[in-house]
Amino acid sequence: QVQLVESGGGLVQPGGSLRLSCAASGSRFSDDLMGWYRQAPGKQRELVAFITSGGIINYADSVKGRFTISRDNAKNTVYLQMNSLKPEDTAVYYCNVYRNRRYNFWGQGTQVTVSS
Repeated sequence: QVQLVESGGGLVQPGGSLRLSCAASGSRFSDDLMGWYRQAPGKQRELVAFITSGGIINYADSVKGRFTISRDNAKNTVYLQMNSLKPEDTAVYYCNVYRNRRYNFWGQGTQVTVSS
């Protein structure tokens, strides 16, 4: 059974940094697309960034130049380094695994709050 566990969220001041981690278990993930989504109160869940098994990366325009996604296949872990955080980055961040263009797996989410 696939399980995704996020960590690293918290409260940070504007301009600060956080690093999110997502530890995956229950399967092999090296062939999967892995990514991060977020959902702010009253808004739809949106893609933040993804990284393919081959290392191709895509970012939402709103986070380009500030966030960096990476993965460690040996550890079955995907990371999201978030710098220069803004209040509008406040949301619950979810880890996602997309497999065989068919299956979606989600973590439980971790809260990120950017506030002074």
